[in-house]
Amino acid sequence: MHIRNPIEWVVEQLEAPGKTIGSAPPETYWSLLSQTSEPEIRRITMADLKAALLQGLDDFTACRTDVMFLCVIYPVIGFFIAGAEAKGGLLHLLFPTAFGFALVGPFFALGLYEMSRRREMTGKMRWLDMFNVLLSPSVGPVALLGLLLIVLFLAWLAVAQGIYDITLGPAPPVSVGAFLQEIFTTSAGWTMVLLGWGAGAVFAACVLAISVVSFPLMLDRPVTLRTAIITSLMAMRHNPVQLGAWGLLVGALLFVGALPCFIGLILVLPILGHSTWHLYRKVVVPPTKGA
Repeated sequence: MHIRNPIEWVVEQLEAPGKTIGSAPPETYWSLLSQTSEPEIRRITMADLKAALLQGLDDFTACRTDVMFLCVIYPVIGFFIAGAEAKGGLLHLLFPTAFGFALVGPFFALGLYEMSRRREMTGKMRWLDMFNVLLSPSVGPVALLGLLLIVLFLAWLAVAQGIYDITLGPAPPVSVGAFLQEIFTTSAGWTMVLLGWGAGAVFAACVLAISVVSFPLMLDRPVTLRTAIITSLMAMRHNPVQLGAWGLLVGALLFVGALPCFIGLILVLPILGHSTWHLYRKVVVPPTKGA
């Protein structure tokens, strides 16, 4: 008997009659269809952030081994990026690359949102549920928002390169030791650090504002990309302190997870992904059952 691996399963599902990308009928994919024209936003507290994290941890432990196995892909990507940059004289972009995980993380966590959504609906969790995202009627808008985040990530790397060029560049670092010494023992190095943190904060704030609930919302109900982004902006407007704290927490955890050669992301990514779904549930009023 041949045991299928995840890639074979995805191919088989997409090749099956009627199962192409975005092919799931709305009434099948969404068990609850909203009767309201616009999603409603709740005001949350810091206690809600803690509760979302605990619920995310519970989802993670419910399917721990499988989720960890799948999320190995992120550290592997990190290793390739780090290796390419080190060999290409781009050591100064290692930190911006690690920080960049916070910018594209919401997109790469789509499958984790779907797993939490399915568990909420059925009480069960399977790692193969994450591939149901490909069948979602919202796969187009979701992909567009993901592309936007990738563009912002690339723009951030370009800005980081520019900051290096005007402070320590344009010559690449000769070694890790020399680079660290130049950063912490020269005024130009500290200028680069301060400018980098400032620019990074701007990019992170933009991504948080447009995506904090956008991806879960598009998986949860039939809304347009415009509605999803507006809802995310409204969520930030109604909960600036709480969601700002969430953004700082996510950024800090992703950074810590990326430090030990990106290995920590094996744990950090799935927990944050599941937690983001539960945060969405606390921020956006659940849809009412439609006809």
